[in-house]
Amino acid sequence: MLDRWTNEWIKPPLASIAKGLAGRGVTPNQVTVVSFLVGMLALPLLANEAYGLALAVILINRLGDGLDGALARHTGQASDAGGFLDIGLDFLFYAAVVLGFALADPAANALAAALLLFAFIGTGSSFLAFAIMATKHDLARPHFEHKAFYYLHGLTEGTETILAFVIFCLWPAQFALLASIFAAACLMTTGTRLWGGFHTVRAREGGA
Repeated sequence: MLDRWTNEWIKPPLASIAKGLAGRGVTPNQVTVVSFLVGMLALPLLANEAYGLALAVILINRLGDGLDGALARHTGQASDAGGFLDIGLDFLFYAAVVLGFALADPAANALAAALLLFAFIGTGSSFLAFAIMATKHDLARPHFEHKAFYYLHGLTEGTETILAFVIFCLWPAQFALLASIFAAACLMTTGTRLWGGFHTVRAREGGA
């Protein structure tokens, strides 16, 4: 929901950092892989209840997730292969963060973590399923011209997910409640994407 605004705010600083990285010969795929590996440190850190350090690596990962695209555009190296790698590793990272909280306190957090992972499957599958149909039917992407995949807007997008992870790390004792609330919002996003995607594709096909 907030991505269309936050993308505009962060583009200038990301472009500046990307320019510096390009001058050092860093490639977009290197940024993608390194930021993923750093982000995956959140799993053992969360499992051991090192929430401050976990938050730091989560934020580094999200910075890298924005930088790889900015660097690809700056160097003219944007590619479908890079977009595929980026989105695939993003989903693994998101799941790892939730798993980390489940391992930190299984008795209190496991059920809420399972619910949130269930919701993530909904948002992720509706995201990718519509991307496939959008490519097949050559649907325009008016607000996401810098994304590798077209997807429908929703209540929970990248910005909301980052904010949720930050809140989880700041108030870990409330993870079960907070994760359940965020899972409900993700399920609402899934529902609206499925509804909107179905009718968008059906209209393009000329269906009744």
